[in-house]
Amino acid sequence: MTVSIVVVSHSEKIADGAAELAAQMAPDVLVLTAGGTTDGRIGTSLEKVLAALDKADSGGTVILTDLGSAVMTAESALEFAENPETMVLADAPLVEGLVAAAVAAQGGADMHAVKRAAESVGGPARHPEDAPLKMVGEGSATGKGPDFTGDFELVNQAGMHARPAAKIAGGLSALDAEVTVNGVDGASMTGLMTLAAGKGSVLHVEAWGPDAERAVNYVGGLVQAGFGEP
Repeated sequence: MTVSIVVVSHSEKIADGAAELAAQMAPDVLVLTAGGTTDGRIGTSLEKVLAALDKADSGGTVILTDLGSAVMTAESALEFAENPETMVLADAPLVEGLVAAAVAAQGGADMHAVKRAAESVGGPARHPEDAPLKMVGEGSATGKGPDFTGDFELVNQAGMHARPAAKIAGGLSALDAEVTVNGVDGASMTGLMTLAAGKGSVLHVEAWGPDAERAVNYVGGLVQAGFGEP
């Protein structure tokens, strides 16, 4: 059973739109929304958040929010939830974090890995112990080469756009590995999109850590399959 995701936003339209985008990347993941107030105004609703949490699957739930008071509403909901140990609140940008989290959940990542995937797109996590292994500053390497590498030519017509970037970043964020793709953080959806790699471009993947080989094979498999696109 995959991890569920709850989106808490001040706007019902924003919550629904973000969930619709995530569904395009991860169709098997249950994304529930709690946007706006119960009477249709801009704001947040504890009642709506609790209702969404009640509908979530038992495989764990990751909550994403937009503005400050949405965080407070989500935290209050966790206090009232029947099984708060199966729920976590991610400190991540709503749209990018949601897409990365959904892709990770689609790949079978557990609740904490899905949370890390969401937080990896927005800089350091809220708690140092939750910081993903990919966040290594420039110049901090010891000089040892990568454990595994791979070179893969993009075959899909559109190249590295939002969907492929989300699939790569979301999947890598769930692995115990530090990965770079053409020099950028492989767990960063934004970083991957800045490569502006078109069809025919070669992605050079370098990976360190226990899941290094799996990470390289993951990226290679996605690229060689054209990310499921023409």
